[in-house]
Amino acid sequence: MESSQQIRGGGRRAGRLAVHNCRMIRSSNRRTDLAFAAGWILFWLLMIAVAVQDYWRDGRSAVWEPVLWETSSAVVVTLLLVLQRRFSRRNDRLLHSPARWFLAQLSWLPALCVSFVVLVFALRHAVYAAVGAEYRHEPWGEVFVYESIKVVLFYAIFAAVLFGILSFRELAAEKERAQRAAALLRQAQLQSLTQQIQPHFLFNALNTISSVMHDDVQRADALLARLSEVLRAALDLGERLETELRLELDLLRAYAQLMTERFADRVDIAWDIADDTLDCRIPVMSLQPLLENVFKHTVERRSKPVRIRIAARRDDGELVIGLEDDAGTLAAPDAAGIGTRNLRERLAALHGGRASLRLLQLEPAGVRTELRLPC
Repeated sequence: MESSQQIRGGGRRAGRLAVHNCRMIRSSNRRTDLAFAAGWILFWLLMIAVAVQDYWRDGRSAVWEPVLWETSSAVVVTLLLVLQRRFSRRNDRLLHSPARWFLAQLSWLPALCVSFVVLVFALRHAVYAAVGAEYRHEPWGEVFVYESIKVVLFYAIFAAVLFGILSFRELAAEKERAQRAAALLRQAQLQSLTQQIQPHFLFNALNTISSVMHDDVQRADALLARLSEVLRAALDLGERLETELRLELDLLRAYAQLMTERFADRVDIAWDIADDTLDCRIPVMSLQPLLENVFKHTVERRSKPVRIRIAARRDDGELVIGLEDDAGTLAAPDAAGIGTRNLRERLAALHGGRASLRLLQLEPAGVRTELRLPC
């Protein structure tokens, strides 16, 4: 096993690597944005040049007209797409399901078609009127159909290009989060042994076993088995980033049984775990510290029984894990200790903004810890 100094050194090196890679990804995103903007401008310059050439070929000389037509289209399209992106960014979470993402983008087409025709032709009529001319075009029905077809084709190409750019960025972000998670896990290895499975826990567990071994050998033997399960699971999972909920619950149940023996008449734990959550993946050793907080800050300080409920369910593609008691209090709203902050950082590294951990004060008493992450 590595020494503490080796672990810290490896954590610092991994952290520097993660920061370097994060900067590279941000630089790549900026270059992508600049390349897209340059391509967009060149495209509309090409459209203007083609329109002017066609205008000359028809024997007309008022070059400002084709320039106005294409420029008005460019300005309005750019404005509409910027607004569309601003109000549809929440759909980017559907990138893992291309069909749903494209359907969400296509839902904007009716509004885009109507807005484009109204704004472009209003702008053209206004400019023509300002120079004392009249802008003539086909009947409005034909104009709307023709321009809508152009908008649909243009938007389809734009959506395809946008999907490619966003998918590339998501892959880069996933890689960066994985590197951050590896760095945090490296830094947390020592912490996992010294804080999450703390010496005082081992001391109390061994004292509990010692107190019953002379009166009930079978019970003491069962407690030793539970303690070995907790330690074995902690060591087995120590090198992994995530594990299935069923395996994390095995560790949690073993720990809960051991602590229930210690506080035999002062704690009652209820389990409400939906079967369809057992294969969901969660950060390793993420639930045991949360339950340990309840014993440390609530059960140990009370002489009356404390009821604890541990539940897991699915909610619209998310795994929701709730751990609540009926007697605890928070020192401050959403208070967080070292273990809680560490878990939040690991969630952010693995899932970005798609995962969260909240501590809520219940009324009249009790604390609820809610963990949400993709499943």
